[in-house]
Amino acid sequence: MILDLHSHSTVSDDGRAKVENYCQWIKRKEIPIDGFVLTEHRLYDDASDYRSLEDQFGLLILKASEVETEYGHVLVFGVTQELQAAFNFSQINLSLATVLEESERCGGIAVPCHPGRPRVGMCAHIGTRGEVEGVRTIETLNGGSRGNENEQAASLAARKGYARIGGSDSHIVSHIGRCATRLHAEVRDMNELVASLKEGGCEAVKLEDRAWIPES
Repeated sequence: MILDLHSHSTVSDDGRAKVENYCQWIKRKEIPIDGFVLTEHRLYDDASDYRSLEDQFGLLILKASEVETEYGHVLVFGVTQELQAAFNFSQINLSLATVLEESERCGGIAVPCHPGRPRVGMCAHIGTRGEVEGVRTIETLNGGSRGNENEQAASLAARKGYARIGGSDSHIVSHIGRCATRLHAEVRDMNELVASLKEGGCEAVKLEDRAWIPES
């Protein structure tokens, strides 16, 4: 099963894509993904319900969040009311240790994203702030990365033995599915996605010519 685990809709302050338009684009362009996760910036979207779009387009649409810590941006999967009460998702200087610990305590998982990106990626901060305990998975393929940013992330994953995910980091419709995650088990909801990520049952993939290509 292949999911794009990092995308943004108009719910994010810089997102320009409507969720329905993502679905239409995926089907029109025959992008080989089974669904996507909306990781809105600095919030969790409690209000939106995408079940009718799931039924209409045959796609899995899940919701998560992208928060900001002193080590860079982090995707949080498995957001619950308890987790939302544990820290303020809207802050831009959260403690990564807190995000990791509280996500785990509340049954979720926190995944540092685009680690190789300057300023907002984990690699840029390890040298000055030190190594991070508690990370088990990072995003090593990001569709918005430039230069050798994804290579830096892959090197970090290899050095630390982290599991790897991929996501498009799409903010506009045509970017959805540029990178994605191949899951080793079928996922039907967020609980099953979190379980798969915690087990390391995932790999980052690029999507080219309607086929998935494992990360090199």
